[in-house]
Amino acid sequence: MLLERLMERRRAWAVVLVALLLGILAIGVLGQAERDPSPTDDAPAGAQSTTVTELQERFSSQEESTAVVLFSSEDQLERSTLEELRSRFQELLEEGSSKGPPELVPSDDGTAAFGVLPVEGAGAGQVADQVEELRSGLDDGLPDGVKAQVTGPAAIQADLAAVFDGANLRLLASTASVVALLLIATYRSPWLWLVPLVVVVVADRAAVAVATHTLAAFDVAWGDSTVGILSVLVFGAGTDYALLLISRYRDELRLTEDRYAAMARALRRTTEAVLASSATVVLGLLTLLLSVVPTTRGLGLACAVGVVVAAFSALVVLPFTLVLFGRWVFWPQVPRVGQATLVDSRSLWSRVGGVVARRPGTLIGVTVLVLAGLAAGVSQITTGLSQADQFLEKPEAIAAAERFAESFPAGTADPTVVITSSTAADLVADTIKGVEAVAVVRPSGEADELTRFDVVLDARPGTAEAADAVRELRSELSAFPGTYVGGTEAKSLDEQTAADRDRRLLIPLILGLVVVGLVLLLRSLVAPLILVASVVATYFAALGASWWLFTTVFDFAALDVGVPLLAFLFLVALGVDYNIFLVTRAAEEGREHGPREGMLRALTATGGVITSAGILLAAVFAVLGVLPLVVLAQLGVVICVGVLLDTLVVRTVLVPAIAVRTGDRFWWPRHLDGREGGRHAAR
Repeated sequence: MLLERLMERRRAWAVVLVALLLGILAIGVLGQAERDPSPTDDAPAGAQSTTVTELQERFSSQEESTAVVLFSSEDQLERSTLEELRSRFQELLEEGSSKGPPELVPSDDGTAAFGVLPVEGAGAGQVADQVEELRSGLDDGLPDGVKAQVTGPAAIQADLAAVFDGANLRLLASTASVVALLLIATYRSPWLWLVPLVVVVVADRAAVAVATHTLAAFDVAWGDSTVGILSVLVFGAGTDYALLLISRYRDELRLTEDRYAAMARALRRTTEAVLASSATVVLGLLTLLLSVVPTTRGLGLACAVGVVVAAFSALVVLPFTLVLFGRWVFWPQVPRVGQATLVDSRSLWSRVGGVVARRPGTLIGVTVLVLAGLAAGVSQITTGLSQADQFLEKPEAIAAAERFAESFPAGTADPTVVITSSTAADLVADTIKGVEAVAVVRPSGEADELTRFDVVLDARPGTAEAADAVRELRSELSAFPGTYVGGTEAKSLDEQTAADRDRRLLIPLILGLVVVGLVLLLRSLVAPLILVASVVATYFAALGASWWLFTTVFDFAALDVGVPLLAFLFLVALGVDYNIFLVTRAAEEGREHGPREGMLRALTATGGVITSAGILLAAVFAVLGVLPLVVLAQLGVVICVGVLLDTLVVRTVLVPAIAVRTGDRFWWPRHLDGREGGRHAAR
């Protein structure tokens, strides 16, 4: 093996220097690629709402969105006050580079008035800047007792963008801090934790640079959250691989005096597991390229690149860096030749293995009942977050929209948009007016023989009634070719449909890839099916337990439509990591000690490292909660709960108990009872 042949002092320095130069090239020269976001980045391809978004560009080459300025008071607005507000609104129109509707519309209850302002910009950043500028000067010259707020599509877009202001830096700092604390707790050394942490930090920055430039080269869209999730995954996977390697290296140092020879042996025994697990994760992530949502495709490709970089850092950079330091780097627990290895009958995990060996059937039954009980909550899950439910902390746009709904028809601030052929415009308008859920229909522009209508719905935004109204509109207008229904409510409906489609296609594909990968790795048919079944059970248990947390602790109204698929992907892919770490060691030990004893020895040897890796990975994904966006918090919680269940219950109790109970049948058609002669693991 090339890496083993390079494992000596002078060559190790050369490898580290080359890796350092590659890191500097990626981080310093390439840097993170930038792109101008498109309004359709998060929109399902081919959906009616996406078509409306694309067609709206024909009506104005500059206008990207609209902001709704709301003036409100606890008391009724006097006529003189309304005149002052009209003058103030007219000033806002004149300050802009384009004219909007000059009307300031008072409410029927007399406590509020609103006006619509076009917001121009070439991207989300410019729109956010203009909304912020509008808000900063809005209170100047207002009558006493009147409050001014900005809502509407542009304001919500600006508040979403504000969530990610400095977010990647906060996320990086939080993730690195969590990893550092857990590495210190794991190794109980003042020095050792620095080596994997520095390697992973460099790998993360290099992965961001390589991934974003890869996305740009293939013209694949990515969103604000892509880099954050990528960093979390690189930190989690990279640190997991590092824990596995260092654990094996320390074990080998207790058998071999030469640390270079010890690292070569550790690397040889670790490479198969890391390559197999990372390849499985990469293939799973690449299935997201089949999604109909552009940013989901971008997330899959970016994270696949990130896992490749993480595996490279763990198998190339880390071992050659770590071996440059002497044994003292493990101080105060310096491994010495002759000390007990990780397969130690006196260790905690050996005692756990003893319990598993004595009562495998009982443990299987209890564990399955616990997982089934947690999974019962899945049947109660509702999906689909309204715009008001997307933020952990309520921003001005949402607060203003709620106040707006108290005085005006619910959909006034963000109307549904219908675009049709101008030749059919009159018939389309009459048809829209005939829909019971429609409050107001008004033409809002013509361009390229197309006519646009703004349709105000009676239903409150984000409700089932609003979704039903969009469905009814589409059903009634289906007789008019080239007529499309879009807007926020329609987009939410299309996102739900797209999410359902992606789950039906991608979840079976991911499972199939994982099964095939495990079959090729283990040369077994039974073990892969059992392992995949355990991962799927963990996923449903995590989803059910998380739903209980969301409804009782966090008070979330629903689960974001994208969370089930992404959580499944990450939990299955990362859960397979721990499966591979365990069963490859079990196969190695089983060739010498038989299948039953081999699994128990593997549990003893890997229990500590898998538990440490799982706790660390769970904590890393929980860090997504530092961003005040519900979808990321939900994703982080589900993965955190799932990884803890997988690490503490499934991988340390259920799978070993099943393997002990089934014996050699677990590996069928392969045998580990001495019939693989000549391939015993030398200890």
